Amino acid sequence: MPKETIEFFKELKSNRPNLTAQQYKTIKGQAVKGNVTDARKGLHKVLKRRNGR
Repeated sequence: MPKETIEFFKELKSNRPNLTAQQYKTIKGQAVKGNVTDARKGLHKVLKRRNGR
């Protein structure tokens, strides 16, 4: 697994309490498929919405 993907999974795990189960599964699925850039974009978008813009 590429280093970028591993680093993203660490970031995703640390933010898991801030995500619903479905959001976590969706973003994780994108990363597993190899679409790490879009998964990271989605994670930041969700976090931005949850933290009040």
